[in-house]
Amino acid sequence: MRYLRWLLTRLAGGLFVLWAVATLVFIGIRLVPGDPVEAIVGGPGSQAGPEAFALARAEYGLDQPLPVQYGTMLANLASGDLGTSYSLKAPVAEVVAEQLPGTLTLAFLAWALAWVLAVAAALFTALAAGPRLAHLADALGSGLEILAAAVPHFWLGSILVLVFATGLGWLPPVATDSAAGLVLPVATLALPLAGFLGQVMRESLATALASPFALAARARGESEADVLLRHGLRHAALPGISLSGWALGSLISGAVVVEALFARGGLGRTLLSAVTVRDIPLVTGVVLVSALTYVVVMAAADVVERLVDPRPGSARTTALRASTPQPAPAGGRP
Repeated sequence: MRYLRWLLTRLAGGLFVLWAVATLVFIGIRLVPGDPVEAIVGGPGSQAGPEAFALARAEYGLDQPLPVQYGTMLANLASGDLGTSYSLKAPVAEVVAEQLPGTLTLAFLAWALAWVLAVAAALFTALAAGPRLAHLADALGSGLEILAAAVPHFWLGSILVLVFATGLGWLPPVATDSAAGLVLPVATLALPLAGFLGQVMRESLATALASPFALAARARGESEADVLLRHGLRHAALPGISLSGWALGSLISGAVVVEALFARGGLGRTLLSAVTVRDIPLVTGVVLVSALTYVVVMAAADVVERLVDPRPGSARTTALRASTPQPAPAGGRP
């Protein structure tokens, strides 16, 4: 019964998110200057006359009052109809299905690389520093993580292209179907996220290693490596797992910049083109699919979190809050 209630709550929350996203897109796209009918009749440079504009506006229902257009959009979405792209003259579902795999591949690879880098940095700081160099390693790791988390995707991607494609010639400057063509786009997306996750992992790991269960494990004679890998790392991963849903959503939104920078096809580049020409059905479809992906990933992260820590939700939440880094008080660290 508890899992059924959790499932129904998740489903209701997901439907609310999708409705809110569709409503915000409907309002936002109409605040953009310009006439969306231009995309239907051939773009801003079209030589179509007023009659063609009127026919297109009537055919797509754009001559109806906004409440009628809003109701029609919600009814179509409820029946699974994403509409037809104004600019591409193709069903939005087909366009999204064609572009979605490329974006998901890019986002999941970046997400996996970010986790590998974050865990490696946290373990290196905990294992390799030693008591005498702990403060130096902590300061160095924190500085690098803040720097990586603060770097904009566009600037980082430009630097990587300048160094590894133009300078060294090791990698292609634009995305290709080969594995080498994925390296720079994936690295551009992954490094800022790795900096953020690294901060969370390192602070959570330090808190876990100072917890009573870690002291009890040391008292039982377990080595420091066993305490770190068997006990500390599992608890330290919980905040990162909780943030993974948000992280993957941020990667999908960041793909807009990366796909444009590396001339790579995908949802981000499609969305950028659709917004430019005010292709309302395509913008709505891409944003809704991105939001649906975000909802599904958040639910999956919740399931993984329950598998890692099977305690009841209230106990897990209390422990998670206790292990999450808190702001240092004025005058020094806690």
